[in-house]
Amino acid sequence: MNKIKTILDTILKWSLVFIMSIITINVLWQVFSRFVLKNPSSFTEELARYSLVWLGILGASYVAGQKMHLAIDLLSQKLKGKAKNYLEIFIQSAILFFSLVVMVIGGYRLVYITLGLNQISAALQIPLGYVYLVIPISGALIIFYSIFFIRQAIRNLKGN
Repeated sequence: MNKIKTILDTILKWSLVFIMSIITINVLWQVFSRFVLKNPSSFTEELARYSLVWLGILGASYVAGQKMHLAIDLLSQKLKGKAKNYLEIFIQSAILFFSLVVMVIGGYRLVYITLGLNQISAALQIPLGYVYLVIPISGALIIFYSIFFIRQAIRNLKGN
């Protein structure tokens, strides 16, 4: 499972770098076309917005996998041994539950509804369901990371 996590981390990290590169090139093109060519591109604002959505939500799953997400860790810093591992299991279980219910199930429903209603973006003319697809994907990634950290905490409990 460590090897899968390492591969997933690498793929996710480079995907985020790629999306950020697309955003940068896109915004540079927008500025160039607006101020130099005096003919602003029509799709760049929408592409930047949707790319930023993907960057932010996929970035959340990446930082969850690196345990760098925003957290209040006063209690976990004071705990040692088994108590700290039990707290870790509880926290990761809550994250897993949230990711499953809100991100995977709710995100799937959102994608299904928007694709079913055939909602299309104004400038890019792509189905909005593809934009929202990042929510269940990121939720599934966070679930994987939560399971990974729960297994680590259980392994630590057995080792104590």
